[in-house]
Amino acid sequence: MRSVLFLFLIVLSCLISPAQQATQAASQPNILFLFTDDQAPWALGKSGHPHARTPHIDQIFQNGAYLVNSFTTTPVCSPSRASLVTSRYGSELGITDWLHPRTEPELGLKGDTITWVKLLNDAGYRTGLIGKWHLGLLDQQHPTRFGYDYFMGFRSGGNVPKDPTLEVNGKDQKLKGLLPDILVDDAIRFISQESDKPFLLSLHFRAPHTRWLPVADEDWAPFKDLDPQIPNPDYPDLNTKRVKQMTREYLASVASVDRNVGRLLETLKQLNLSENTIVIFSSDHGYNMGHNGIWHKGNGHWVLNQNPPATKNIPKGQRPNMYDNSIRVPTAVLWPGVTQSGQVVQGTVSNLDWFPTLLEMAQVPIPSNLTIRGTSFVPLLKKENEQAWDNDFYAEYSTKHQSHTHMRMYRTPEWKLIRDFLNPERDELYHLTTDPQEATNLIQSQDPKVQKIRDELHQKILSNMKSIDDSVLQQVRQGS
Repeated sequence: MRSVLFLFLIVLSCLISPAQQATQAASQPNILFLFTDDQAPWALGKSGHPHARTPHIDQIFQNGAYLVNSFTTTPVCSPSRASLVTSRYGSELGITDWLHPRTEPELGLKGDTITWVKLLNDAGYRTGLIGKWHLGLLDQQHPTRFGYDYFMGFRSGGNVPKDPTLEVNGKDQKLKGLLPDILVDDAIRFISQESDKPFLLSLHFRAPHTRWLPVADEDWAPFKDLDPQIPNPDYPDLNTKRVKQMTREYLASVASVDRNVGRLLETLKQLNLSENTIVIFSSDHGYNMGHNGIWHKGNGHWVLNQNPPATKNIPKGQRPNMYDNSIRVPTAVLWPGVTQSGQVVQGTVSNLDWFPTLLEMAQVPIPSNLTIRGTSFVPLLKKENEQAWDNDFYAEYSTKHQSHTHMRMYRTPEWKLIRDFLNPERDELYHLTTDPQEATNLIQSQDPKVQKIRDELHQKILSNMKSIDDSVLQQVRQGS
């Protein structure tokens, strides 16, 4: 099947005349936005992981700009994805935790929400989303209501790695095969059919979200008998055996994505699209795998032999958090003619910034009456005014499934303060410069310098809450 598809691509590339290619190269660039689910930056060969098998993803990071300080505003699926497409905080959109398909099937993006996808579509882009949506189950929340011409995938957050049920041509169908391969087969078809006009393709993988297995034999083989290094083997009472098993499966799932990314990059090459296609790689949030004694993301779980007891609003086994491993995302931009091979961008960016960045890349204006929270980081990609870039970062996370919190965070390159306005006893302060692993909570420090920094960051949290009219701020005032 794939050999037939490969021959089709070669024939199609020959049919595209040099004149057509030159015309397209002078027009708006194509955009291929690769988006994984639950992938940490550490799970890449490029970032130095000793076991990660990601040669094709590494190629994007190496040949383009590697944004080493890229973050998400909320370390869980739905609000992160909402911020990605709207440049607004989840609290502004009424999406503060992952959307539960059974208990809140009516929640999702509201119909009048403007996305950058819609603005690109209005500007003439052919737009498609293949894979995960997780921003509403109802028809009025369908991806095609927010700017996508085409959708194939699943509207809810969950699915299975093999033989998935997906929406195809508007109807649910059970398909045979491995999910990453199925999604990329359709992505190749989309790109092949749309290569005569500017296109935006959002390819939202489910992997490496749990369940991680099964994967193709070639993706599992390097990890099947591996005794992996783990990040915190000496963490008190860590369930090392379980962490190692999960690490093997997780990295195999990442490898399944990488193999398919290779297929996509080859497709662009065969269709002579590489020079006029911006390739972006990122994820909705990071992940912990034994780091700080937990696994999972912002709604983390202890992975100890004996979990700590439950506390107010936090069930046993839960560890809601805003650790860097949960909020930092692997991000690279390969923009032919703009980014440079081996380029590393140190500036702090977030998923709020994609909205203005992508529009600037495509030369599409932002409506003057539209409120967005992000800033275009095109100047960073072009190495312009890097010294003037604001590297502070504000984020939020109100959990409501299992644990209940109102966490608000302010991060500078040196310090991070997390306030849980529902559970003040959970407040945290970390000196990132000397403690990048966030192992020592300084919130109770009696050092006057540390107390001064804590108070300054607290005021910045309140200022950001006020600027977006965060309803939690009113609760804080009522409680004071």
